[in-house]
Amino acid sequence: MPALCRSCLTQFETGRRCPACKSPRVTSHPELYQLSIAHMDCDAFYASVEKRDNPELQDKPVIIGGGHRGVVSTACYVARIRGVKSAMPMFQALKLCPDAVVIRPRGDHYAAVSKQIRAMMDELTPAIEPLSLDEAFLDMSGTQRLHGVPPAVMLAGLVKRMKDELGLTGSVGLSHNKFLAKVASDLDKPQGFSVIGKAETGAFLRDKPVRMIWGVGPAGQAQLDRAGIRTFSDLLRWEQADLIARFGGMGERLYHLARGQDRRRVSAHAPVKSISKETTFFEDTQNAEILDGHLWRLAEQVSDRAKAKNTAGRVVTLKLKRANHAGLTRRISLGDSTQSADRIYRTAHPMLDRALSEGPFRLIGVGISDLVSAEGADLTDDLLDPTAAKRRAAEQATDKIRAKFGKGLIVKGRALRR
Repeated sequence: MPALCRSCLTQFETGRRCPACKSPRVTSHPELYQLSIAHMDCDAFYASVEKRDNPELQDKPVIIGGGHRGVVSTACYVARIRGVKSAMPMFQALKLCPDAVVIRPRGDHYAAVSKQIRAMMDELTPAIEPLSLDEAFLDMSGTQRLHGVPPAVMLAGLVKRMKDELGLTGSVGLSHNKFLAKVASDLDKPQGFSVIGKAETGAFLRDKPVRMIWGVGPAGQAQLDRAGIRTFSDLLRWEQADLIARFGGMGERLYHLARGQDRRRVSAHAPVKSISKETTFFEDTQNAEILDGHLWRLAEQVSDRAKAKNTAGRVVTLKLKRANHAGLTRRISLGDSTQSADRIYRTAHPMLDRALSEGPFRLIGVGISDLVSAEGADLTDDLLDPTAAKRRAAEQATDKIRAKFGKGLIVKGRALRR
């Protein structure tokens, strides 16, 4: 069976240790050198950067996030063992891990480090689809002819180089499609390298929980539970038409994923057509205050992404999903473009008010589309709202403070509604 040492990149036949350097960091698989779709995910990226930059933090629990009323952006593995998770309220995280070192996010610094990793990826393949600063899909098809070694060897070399040159670690999933590559990258974190081959796909998935599917959160899992679907085996018992009737468009996706099928290509350099964020609730809700709090936080996140990309949108969209998965989408075209959190929120809020009677809802999302350059965005004064310019100036001042001292320093009252 083909085997690869991830410590020195020696290729050999099956063995528990590398014959060259004696390292136990060995990956072996019958299809190791035949697969070319990968997902690379940095290990606890923000926290790892902070520990690298300050070695005194190395063995301490580290949480990246805002103040006492903020949320956890990420946590190192020491803190995760204590139960700390991303998106957890900070006060809850500190109850679980009172001795944690809390560090405010340094977005610009993390982005600069991410660019260094991306440059290493670019040397391997042009087919890279970044999902965030710390993870990406890579299509390595055809690269063996260029580099003279199989994709698996290049990927092991990538994470080795990240460790040697940047002091950071990552986990790799290698398979024959994006869905399985992402599943594989989560199997053995941190510093994992997992392979799911074509021949074993059905057997691998059969008894796995459906929560492994990316995007199936607690509320989605609850819907599947009510239908008696907990594992991929349960999904295989459903006809495609029945899944679509029960879950809409998601039903068709579930039918194919249950069989390990994913036709999506790794989309490199695809133009961004919209910016959106959404959240799924643990329990369906029609509470106006809870929905309003989520709407504001999502508007802030969309605004932050638009500002980071120096872009703005001329259409604001509100997305809601009812308890039965039926979707409800509303959109408004603006006279000019916006990247302002305040304006995105104020445009979406009346749409939410009008839709409340159609709840309860399991999901809310907001986004902007018809994207253009940020130049000239939010410059048209709203003649019906004399305070618009003042709020815009306040948001710009807030952005500067948050960029310097961290996002959790200034939090609007409505953002605390949950």
